[in-house]
Amino acid sequence: MPPDAGGLHHVTAIAGDPERNAEFYVETLGLRFVKRTVNHDDPGTYHFYYGDGEGTPGTNVTFFPWTDAGRRGTFGAGQTQTTAYLVDEGSLDYWLDRLGDRGVDVTRTERFDETVLRFEDPDGITLELVATDAPSDAVPWDASPVPAEHQLRGFHGVTLALSDVEPTAEVLTDVLGYAHETTADGRRRYRSASDGPGSVVDLVETDLERGRMGVGTVHHVAFRAENTAELEGYREAYQERGISPSPIIDRTYFHALYAREPGGVLFEISTMGPGFTIDEDQNDLGSRLTLPEKLEPDRDAIERQLPPFDGPNPEGDD
Repeated sequence: MPPDAGGLHHVTAIAGDPERNAEFYVETLGLRFVKRTVNHDDPGTYHFYYGDGEGTPGTNVTFFPWTDAGRRGTFGAGQTQTTAYLVDEGSLDYWLDRLGDRGVDVTRTERFDETVLRFEDPDGITLELVATDAPSDAVPWDASPVPAEHQLRGFHGVTLALSDVEPTAEVLTDVLGYAHETTADGRRRYRSASDGPGSVVDLVETDLERGRMGVGTVHHVAFRAENTAELEGYREAYQERGISPSPIIDRTYFHALYAREPGGVLFEISTMGPGFTIDEDQNDLGSRLTLPEKLEPDRDAIERQLPPFDGPNPEGDD
C-alpha cells in the first residue's frame, strides 16, 4: 500500500506579466516572495514561489509567467477550477474591505458550513478564502502588508473540474489515501488522512470541453510526501493502476513525481525537503535569481533571455 499523502504541497499556475503577478500575490494577498528561479525544463521562463514567512510546504502557490500574449489558456474539463486558502474566521471583513479597496470583485457564499470568498487574480485564476478554525502550521511573515492575524494560513484545498469524477476519485482514494467526506450541490469532498491544512480536494463535474493550458490556468497540483522512499511507493501504486508516472526528479528544493490522472489533471507528489534555504539564507529568500547547479554555467545567457523584473514592493504598514 502506498503511504497516505499529507495534503497539498503547492499549486503551480501560469501567469502573464511577471510584475503584475508579483504585485498581486505580495502586495494584495500579503504572501512572501520566497523564491525567484526558472522553470527547470524551460529556463527562459521564470518560476516564482509565494508562501508564508518560511515558504512552508502547504502554503506555496507558484507561477510560470508566460509573457507571450498569444498563449492564453482556456478553462475546461481536466483542470483545477479553484485554489482555496485558509483564513481566520474573524478575518472575513478585513479581506472583503482589502480586496474591494483594490478593485477585486468578490463573491461571498456558504459551502459545507464554511464561509467562502471567491475572486480572481489579474490573469483570471480563481481563488477562494475559506473562513475556518482549522489548524495551520503557516508561519507569519513579519514584513507582510497584511497584519499577522489576517494573513493567509496556507491552503484549504483545490476544486478539480472533470467530465467524470469517478476515475479521479479512485486515484485520490486508492493511490493518495484520501477518503470521501461528503457530497452536496454536485460537489464531492475528499480529505487526506492528515486532516490538516491543504487536506481538501473537491471534485465537480462539468460539461465544458477539455481545457487548454496557458495563461490563466493551473498547470499542476502537488501533494506532500515525506521523502523519496514514499515517492517510490506512489510510483508503484500508479503503475498498478495502469497510470504511467514520471521518474523521480530532483527539483532542487524537493524531489517530485508526476502523473496525469485519468481525468486530465497533472498530479505531482513532492517531498518536504530540502527546502528553500538550500541556496539562500532565510532572511534573503526571493531576493535574487537562483538556478539549479546544472544551469549555473548558462546563467548569463538565461538572464539575458528572461523578461525584466524588478520584484515585488510590499506596502508595509497597511
